[in-house]
Amino acid sequence: MLTILGFAMIATFLVLIMMKKMSPIAALVLIPALFCVFVGKGAHLGDYVIDGVSSLAPTAAMLMFAIVYFGVMIDVGLFDPIVRAILRFCKADPMRIVVGTALLAAIVSLDGDGSTTFMITVSAMYPLYKRLKMSLVVMTGVAAMANGVMNTLPWGGPTARAATALKVDATDIFVPMIPALAVGLLAVVVLAYVLGLRERRRLGTLTLDEALAREPESETVLVGAGSGTASGAKSGAKSGGGAGSGPGEDADAGPATADGGSDDDFQGLDPNRATLRPKLYWFNALLTVALLTAMIMEWLPIPVLFLIGAALALTVNFPHIPDQKARIAAHADNVLNVSGMVFAAAVFTGVLTGTGMVDHMANWLVDTIPDGMGPHMGLVTGLLSLPLTYFMSNDGFYFGVLPVLAEAGQAHGVSTLEIARASIVGQPLHMSSPLVPAVYVLVGMAKVEFGDHTKFVVKWAVLTSLVILGAGILFGII
Repeated sequence: MLTILGFAMIATFLVLIMMKKMSPIAALVLIPALFCVFVGKGAHLGDYVIDGVSSLAPTAAMLMFAIVYFGVMIDVGLFDPIVRAILRFCKADPMRIVVGTALLAAIVSLDGDGSTTFMITVSAMYPLYKRLKMSLVVMTGVAAMANGVMNTLPWGGPTARAATALKVDATDIFVPMIPALAVGLLAVVVLAYVLGLRERRRLGTLTLDEALAREPESETVLVGAGSGTASGAKSGAKSGGGAGSGPGEDADAGPATADGGSDDDFQGLDPNRATLRPKLYWFNALLTVALLTAMIMEWLPIPVLFLIGAALALTVNFPHIPDQKARIAAHADNVLNVSGMVFAAAVFTGVLTGTGMVDHMANWLVDTIPDGMGPHMGLVTGLLSLPLTYFMSNDGFYFGVLPVLAEAGQAHGVSTLEIARASIVGQPLHMSSPLVPAVYVLVGMAKVEFGDHTKFVVKWAVLTSLVILGAGILFGII
């Protein structure tokens, strides 16, 4: 019974948000609360929610201060050179823009954190998509898939979880998988190329001059990094704003003109914003490198690192308290939206776990595996990683289900390492799961409905995951 109710709860949630009958934050709270009553454990709802909030509180804190930190870094111009390089490559060609989105997301994903990847990628690419009237779900889908492939890095999370759960070395899981993951990343780039060609056929290829000329007066040539509301247009022009309140806010830069354009005209970040700190560029670069190094080396918990980093970045770049308050206010919308979504997701995960639905669903799936599939448990694990990492958290899959799959595989002569490698192939799909906090950063900053993102990305993410699995089998890795 719990198995059926668990799947029914997830299906109800997905259907309602994809049909736009409920907002994600409302569905994440109300649907599990209702099903908790159906299960007959409504009296324990408070305990389940508190447990869920307690488990996700560090994630919410990390996202809050990461948004502030990277928002400030965008404000002060740390990423402007990378953005300019990508935009020079993209020009005004939809195909190049989509491919550039995939490449930028993959490069920035090296830090191992999805939320920062999405913040930087959307801040850079959103103005181009908006200017050319390109599909924003293409941007969110390509970024999520590229990040999903790169999320398998040993410091990204899933590989470390698999290594911990099965008591093997993370290097022994990841290094042999590099060829298959490289094929997966290539598949994302090829898919971006195909989607870009589709956008090019729909919109045509423009020169920079034409792209600027077609901009309606209500739109803007440049997107500053932050202030983001019509009422904040004056202050945004003065302070330069920040990407934190959403790169989709167009009030900061004034109307576009049709007086021709150069590479410098066609860019996502205002090169003249008052928040730039060119004299502090190397300080900010070294601070970011130190922060990422400390994150990878696990010198301190990630929320603590970002808390300290945000405090240092604000103090050094904006020594005056009113300026610090302005920067925090500029990014407050994103902080509130994302942290609110995380705590709402805590209700969903708390009920799934507390009522025992997750355990029953996992056991049912494992029990349905035919005995004849025993020698092929690597393939089975890879296929199961797609729905399981989408419908439950990585922790639930890697610490709850994977050990059972590994034990079943060992009984049929399949090595634990092979099972561990197969378990990470579903990450391109996992990164668009409603249980992943970072995906709300992505769709929130891109002004995309979560349901629209889900409808677009699921089929392509499944295809990418299957490509990685197929490459792993072909190369003899799985």
